[in-house]
Amino acid sequence: MNRRKLLKTAAVGTFLATAVACGKNSEDEKKIIAKNTGKIEWKMVTTWPKNFPGLGTGAQRIADSITNMSEGQLTVKLYAAGELVPAFESFDAVRQETAHMSHGASYYWINKNKSTPFFAAVPGGLTAQEHNAWIHYGGGQELWDELYAEFNVKGFLGGNSGVQMGGWFKNKIEALEDFKGLKMRMPGLGAEVINRMGATAVALPGGEIMPALESGAIDATEWVGPWNDLAFGFYKVANNYYGPGFHEPGTHTECIVNKSAYEKLPKYLQNIVEHACVSENNKMLSEFTYANNVAQKKLIDLGVNINNFPADVYKEMFKISNEVVAETANAGDINKRIYESWSKFKKEARERAPFAEQGYMARRG
Repeated sequence: MNRRKLLKTAAVGTFLATAVACGKNSEDEKKIIAKNTGKIEWKMVTTWPKNFPGLGTGAQRIADSITNMSEGQLTVKLYAAGELVPAFESFDAVRQETAHMSHGASYYWINKNKSTPFFAAVPGGLTAQEHNAWIHYGGGQELWDELYAEFNVKGFLGGNSGVQMGGWFKNKIEALEDFKGLKMRMPGLGAEVINRMGATAVALPGGEIMPALESGAIDATEWVGPWNDLAFGFYKVANNYYGPGFHEPGTHTECIVNKSAYEKLPKYLQNIVEHACVSENNKMLSEFTYANNVAQKKLIDLGVNINNFPADVYKEMFKISNEVVAETANAGDINKRIYESWSKFKKEARERAPFAEQGYMARRG
């Protein structure tokens, strides 16, 4: 060790010893310690309840993976919805660097830009596998980066729940008219579809859905699928469960990072952040696929009525969905380019589908 490194090491050691001896543990002093030891501490906020199956636990796995793969050089501490900021304030928390990362779903930020839902799920859109392909190889990531750069954040795919269910209803849905007057929890562009069908869409974070359903503030809700819906206990209030949903055919969660903070990281830590997200993106979909199979059987045993929507209802849902999604292209240049890229990929995926998984599953029986 040369003289300069020796002096630096001695100075750091003296500082740490003094801080410990004086019992100092303020946030500012922790930052100074981290800076002098070369370690970085990040905060991750989420839109999910603490340790919620799949979503909350998936976010925790990303935080733990980054911490472990970096051997503590980049330590990520997770704060569930409401612990540091409310669920729907997590995007701004990262943008303003109140937190460094967030785990949520991009359609929650539709008030920021009409096209944010394209990076989670849009009505009548892409399946999980198709969406992965569009983001990673079809130009989706580049458009996402351009859109989010306006807010000084960068997004990574951080999980997928697969095809979501159409929702829980207190009364049966037997015709289009049954949607009229309903108050239904629904986020993103799906909310506009529901509104045009005569219902009133209400945006609520996960933790607020059950109380609203119990109180009568809403008459129906979609959330995710059997696994998560069973955990919330929706079957205790609404016994009619419909699926698949038209609105989220393969819903990606996102892990966003503050762009300035991310770019300050050395390249190897940037790579660790990215690979932790990619790993969880794959793992979460597998977990949901397995757990939804198990949970659906439990719901049937509990007496839940699980059905498809009537054919004419689906037809109207997809007709309106195509209109709503196409209208996003009118919001600006970036919106037009996102829609055109996504639409081109969707057309190619539809042409391929009869000779891929869709064709196989139709014949498998």
